[in-house]
Amino acid sequence: MSMLPRLLPRTFYDLVVEVAIVRPGPIQGGMVHPYLLARERARRELPLKLEKPELEKALKRTLGVPIFQEQVMQIAIEAAGFSPGRADELRRSMAAWKRKGGVHRFRDELVGGMQAKDYSPEFANAIFQQMLGFGEYGFPESHAYSFALLAYASAWLKRHEPAIFLQALLNAQPMGFYSPSQLVQDARRHGVQVLPVDVCHSHWLCTLEAPLQTLRGVEQPQPAVRLGLNRVARLGKAAALRIEERAAQSPWADVADLAIRAGLDKADMEALAAADALRSLAGHRRQQMWDAAAQTALPPIFAQVPIHETPLELPPAREGEEIMFDYAATGLSLRRHPLALLRPKLASHGLKTAAELRQMSPGQKVRACGIVTVRQRPPTAKGTLFITLEDETGVINLVVWAQTFARWQTPLLVSRLLAVEGVWQTSTAPQLNAEVHEAKHVHTQSEKAPAAHHLVVMRARDMTRWLGRFAQVGLSSRDFH
Repeated sequence: MSMLPRLLPRTFYDLVVEVAIVRPGPIQGGMVHPYLLARERARRELPLKLEKPELEKALKRTLGVPIFQEQVMQIAIEAAGFSPGRADELRRSMAAWKRKGGVHRFRDELVGGMQAKDYSPEFANAIFQQMLGFGEYGFPESHAYSFALLAYASAWLKRHEPAIFLQALLNAQPMGFYSPSQLVQDARRHGVQVLPVDVCHSHWLCTLEAPLQTLRGVEQPQPAVRLGLNRVARLGKAAALRIEERAAQSPWADVADLAIRAGLDKADMEALAAADALRSLAGHRRQQMWDAAAQTALPPIFAQVPIHETPLELPPAREGEEIMFDYAATGLSLRRHPLALLRPKLASHGLKTAAELRQMSPGQKVRACGIVTVRQRPPTAKGTLFITLEDETGVINLVVWAQTFARWQTPLLVSRLLAVEGVWQTSTAPQLNAEVHEAKHVHTQSEKAPAAHHLVVMRARDMTRWLGRFAQVGLSSRDFH
């Protein structure tokens, strides 16, 4: 995501490049920064920089920087005198990621061939280093096209049909990088109405419901997304499908009618009550749990006979308990975010929200706190750890350098609620200060370049104890390290 405001894609081919350039090959081959600089040159309408004009055919489409395996083959042929067959052997060696004896055996032939054609040793060795990067995982251009098409289609759906997009992602779970809770929260921040699981309305899968509503920036009115019975923990699919089928025949009269007609046992009923899915029939969750517990197995002769008892009225649970049970039973909540309940305490310790951080100036020292949703420590990052925090206003991206990680490793890796102190920073496209005089167009002070925001961590502290029982339900992170 941080690459988007730096690359500023404007065409489909920009997406093709973006898909390919964030892979280990281009990163380790040192292609990312040169490409961003070349893109800034192009944006300023500066001439394309090439070592020799004969490389234009191979490198013009990626602004003079080799991004794809096919370009490496072209360079080997045009600049080093490789035959097409020999160039294909080079490509195969790059595709055999991390196998011994791969790209290295072509070094002398490639560098020597380029120098024989009057390429500088520095340029020849730089090209070879980029080829070594491809040995760590580089994309063929055709693969990048396919991924870019998926990325564009997904972005188009999220932008123009956000309700359908959310419904589809929820129905495809488990999958991907983001949890159902994160998907729902993002959709709601963008105005999509999400309705709770309800035995009177929900199907097995998530569905779309009227009324349509107008969302800011979206041309077509959007339906609401009704959470499906598949979100209910410990409820089997067979039981859920019986609920869906019987509800379509006639509405439920009460909880007992649901249990009898859908053939639900006590465990099914308690699972539904825990998920707050009986609200239309029984009221608040405590009342649902009481009514569900009353649905005990009866002798066959009484199996279809409703029982009439004087109802017991229980007081509703407090908000925090309701939110905690939401996460435990469905993995998400449509009530307030857990940190909204802690906000007064967090604010008293000077811990900013994600929304407040977005108003900060770069370079400011700040303190923040959030629920850890993602940890990433890719091999190409030289020990850097990336963490995503979530609060009631959005997400906070953390960057933890290797030396900081070594000092604060325990809280960084085990916390569910993490407080950090560090420097607020922004990343934009690289600037070409030395060549501004050549440009036909430069930024004016009134123009504001898009930026990626992140907090560079200096100190970290595990605040999980503040979550209380929340720490034990549905707040686990997705870790990739």
